[in-house]
Amino acid sequence: MQNHNPGHQLPQPIQRIALALAVGLSMASASASADTYPARAMTIVSAGPAGGITDQVSRLIASKVSKGLGQPVVVENRPGAGGNPAAEHVARAKPDGYTLLMGTQGTQATNQYLYQSISFNPEKDFVAVHGVIALPNVLVVNAGRPYRTVKELVAYANEHPGTITMANAGNGTATHLEAELFQTVAGIKYVNVPYRGSPPAINDLLGGQVDASFDYPATTLGHIQSGKLRALAVTSATRLSLLPDVPTIAEAGYPKAESMSWIGLFFPAGTPKAMIDRWQEEVARALQDPAVITSLSTMGGTPLNLGGEKFDELVRSERIKWKAIIERTGARAS
Repeated sequence: MQNHNPGHQLPQPIQRIALALAVGLSMASASASADTYPARAMTIVSAGPAGGITDQVSRLIASKVSKGLGQPVVVENRPGAGGNPAAEHVARAKPDGYTLLMGTQGTQATNQYLYQSISFNPEKDFVAVHGVIALPNVLVVNAGRPYRTVKELVAYANEHPGTITMANAGNGTATHLEAELFQTVAGIKYVNVPYRGSPPAINDLLGGQVDASFDYPATTLGHIQSGKLRALAVTSATRLSLLPDVPTIAEAGYPKAESMSWIGLFFPAGTPKAMIDRWQEEVARALQDPAVITSLSTMGGTPLNLGGEKFDELVRSERIKWKAIIERTGARAS
């Protein structure tokens, strides 16, 4: 009898049987995994700091979706650098349906053009799950400043070039990019003053150290209502119910400066479709909940009812839009 040669290939019929068994076992395993999903707690990684708008949205969605999925959903904050640490973490995570990114316009659409280098590819390393909230910015100024309308601000900037200081929540954030867009559209020059988040930027605006800022309604509303800040315009297409007397940026004469920020959920690329679909269903259901709609409205936003491919289309269109603006203005972040 001949000794079996370990390097000798099995006959083709046996190879085919072995391959079929392997494929069958793999499909059965995937099906069983999908059927039992989720079997443990899941994590939403927030691209913003605790207490910030991204964190608030993350916790709101986590509390609602966990009920439908039957497992806890915890929120992990990885702030800084425009949300890049959070995105990098999720891009490297195992695509098993247990780790998601609450991403932003920055992490998914603009940071790749603003930063010299990032260690993730927003186009290839993620799959869009569902949008959550669309947010306008509010153009606010210190109440002691002489300009009471957008056109008065622009006139002052033209009469005193390079003197108006514009605060933002950090280079590369939506608050920064909206200001860059407005500067280009209005044909003015201001001094860009970046901060580490909205709270310190608004504190200095209140104190008079800076003149103006584009920031979220949730950050500015209380100060507008107290009279410490003056709202000149909102960047949305329609007026905010929270600020019905404040004109849109288009009504103020600058329709090309209209813009909305957004926040939404993303899985690492390679996550099984059944798990993505399950989250899409639960998030879509959560966004129909009157309590969730009210909470998002209190933040100054509206539900972003786009899931899967439609949400991905929005993200792709935003990349094109902001790449052109960033290249035109020379905006950079570090």
